[in-house]
Amino acid sequence: MSITRRVFLRDSALAAVGTAALPVFLRRAAFGAEQTAKTRRLVVIFQRGAADGLNIVVPHGEPAYYAMRPSINIPRNAVLDLDGFFGLHPAMPAFEPLWKQRHLAIVHAAGSPDPTRSHFDAQNFMESGTPGVKATDDGWLNRALHAAPADNSAFRAIALGPSLPRILSGSEPAVAMNNINDFGVGGRNPNAAPIANTFEAMYAHSVDSVLHGTGQETFEAVKMLKSADPSKYTPAPDADYPGGRFADSLKQLAQLIKANLGVQVAFADIGGWDHHVNEGSTQGQIANILHDFSQSLTAFWTDLGDLAEDTVVVTMSEFGRTARENGNRGTDHGHANVMFVMGGPVKGGKVYGRWPGLDPSQLYEGRDLALTTDFRQVLGEAVSRHLGNKSLDQVFPGFENQPGKFLQLLG
Repeated sequence: MSITRRVFLRDSALAAVGTAALPVFLRRAAFGAEQTAKTRRLVVIFQRGAADGLNIVVPHGEPAYYAMRPSINIPRNAVLDLDGFFGLHPAMPAFEPLWKQRHLAIVHAAGSPDPTRSHFDAQNFMESGTPGVKATDDGWLNRALHAAPADNSAFRAIALGPSLPRILSGSEPAVAMNNINDFGVGGRNPNAAPIANTFEAMYAHSVDSVLHGTGQETFEAVKMLKSADPSKYTPAPDADYPGGRFADSLKQLAQLIKANLGVQVAFADIGGWDHHVNEGSTQGQIANILHDFSQSLTAFWTDLGDLAEDTVVVTMSEFGRTARENGNRGTDHGHANVMFVMGGPVKGGKVYGRWPGLDPSQLYEGRDLALTTDFRQVLGEAVSRHLGNKSLDQVFPGFENQPGKFLQLLG
């Protein structure tokens, strides 16, 4: 039976896109060679569903916040205060040590300038890096690799999920991995062996010339990854991952990074932020997801150990929520939001960006937090100063993204 490359990519647990020669990676994986230079990594986290930034990083010093949210506000005595004006939701105590150690920074009133309130369009715009332009074929995180110093690895760009997201689509080779334990090689894991056999069978019967060659090399790379027996992976002490898909994704990403596989950029997402009804306050829907979100990221940071010093994590969501709560004790689609930036080079312990205020006269279209920081400013600084790609006009075409406009988030 012959299969097409599209079916192969759709049905396999590991989707490899593009072509790459892998001698450096193969030698590293085979012999455990140390990297000759430090690999700087950028990890992007997408909060799908439009997170409520005002209940995540709470402007508890803003009287209008409490006036507009009588039933879902976070009381001042419950907020985890940061600087006397802003504070974290009480379900996020895991972030407090990172904040105090100045490894965590916050950018408020940030996001995409496009006015759409469509989840689909807004997510596409933030992943393509071209707000308002639907014709962009590739993703900004893929373009960020064009001029960045390269380590020739099959795992240079990786997404944790069943398929390659828009943000990593493009000419640079990228990998989407749903679960590294889905493959067994050599019959070591009897539960996984049939899946591995299916993978090899699909490869062997494929008549796609693009898949041949690079496909076999990628499978050899997977064999080398599996030789480390990832099912026996033990996170670092005190890396307390909660349950759930997002935590599992970050745990696997930490494993790939610690295995010295040349990961340079990575992407993971977490859904469940579209709280139109019964959003909750200190408890409820938003509290539950914020606990998992912050605990997972903190566990990932802890798990990396010294490698966290060369890692930057940026979070984003397609847009924020309305400043006022609705009649269902929830919030509707809004505009500006909050971004977290975490990492060794981050100048944390500070809320960046200009706060526009929540007085009715200051709201965007009379209903939303106004935008004062374009998300591309934050990402551009990470791409330029951390990844070393200075060609920001290529990464974010149509956006004036000069170093003089950076927020100076990174040291």
